[in-house]
Amino acid sequence: MNDPMDKHEQAMRRHFHETAARSGFSLAAAQEAAVERLARLAAELARPAWTFPKPPRDLYVWGPVGRGKSWLVDTFYEGLADRRKRRLHFHDFFRRLHDGVTRPGARHDGRSAVDSALDELLGDSRVLVFDEFHAHDAGDAMLIARLFRTLLDRRITLVTTSNYPPGGLMPDPLYHHLFEPTIKLIEERMDVLDVTGPVDFRRLAAPSTGNGGRRFATGLCLPPGDAALDAVGLTVPAAAEATTVPVHLREIPALAVRGDLVWFGFDALCETATGVPDYLALAEQFTTLVLDRVPPLLEATADGRQRFANLVDVACDRDLRLVLIGSDPLANLPTSQSVTRDLDRTASRLAMLQRASS
Repeated sequence: MNDPMDKHEQAMRRHFHETAARSGFSLAAAQEAAVERLARLAAELARPAWTFPKPPRDLYVWGPVGRGKSWLVDTFYEGLADRRKRRLHFHDFFRRLHDGVTRPGARHDGRSAVDSALDELLGDSRVLVFDEFHAHDAGDAMLIARLFRTLLDRRITLVTTSNYPPGGLMPDPLYHHLFEPTIKLIEERMDVLDVTGPVDFRRLAAPSTGNGGRRFATGLCLPPGDAALDAVGLTVPAAAEATTVPVHLREIPALAVRGDLVWFGFDALCETATGVPDYLALAEQFTTLVLDRVPPLLEATADGRQRFANLVDVACDRDLRLVLIGSDPLANLPTSQSVTRDLDRTASRLAMLQRASS
């Protein structure tokens, strides 16, 4: 008699290979190992909860940018039959969590605002897929620790991706000690899968095939000047087009709004006190975002560099067409981690735009 576990495992494995074939690529060795572990997890989750005393072990999938981590967990998520599942991006999760904590009336029934916000975000989920997990902000360290404790208490299975091994989270030495208890918890309770490989697939795949027709992959990196804009059907905004655009809790000055296209200067969007919630709000209103007067990031402030990296993350995750006008933002960057932190992911994603503009 066939083991039902094998049936679900084989179905998930087949789902991965068929999805890869439809996208025109074959799985790398490191990805194959992750597929085997994810297929086994799918089979474990297909069992009735009463048949085993503990939930399946959580998974932490990490590796350099462009190694297919998000594709792996997204494909796994799509192939799960159980509807009690949630997929959340790191930025989106923390925007919603902060909103829930600060919303008037968030405290009720004697519980904290954090607990109430987590209840709302997690619902009755049995599986949580958490993409692009990282920890740089000391203020988020306590919220992340609370999240992990809540998931353990509720027996929710967590599958997360990261560009960092657990020990590399919260890399700032001033705050790393604050996160060490959570790192220890991750290492004890999660299976850590390393999908490191020699190939950054984002830099290889052609926009027409490997990127699945995504809007982000049609974005552009352009030098300044009317000729470059004319070649792609854009015109410099007139002074009369200047306006403001409502975002999360404020309005931001824009150079132009043209239907589902919004045009900003770099300083207005990255060198003022904007944040991920603002970029998410823009992605909900527009399908194309033009960022003008982009400098080499070495000439931007540290906050400006981080905001730019966050903007690219949101544009890619929300499939927003991004058009950059100005200098090569990644030109002549030093190797200092204090300058380049998270910019390897940014470079990998911007490579998709550079191909589209060539």
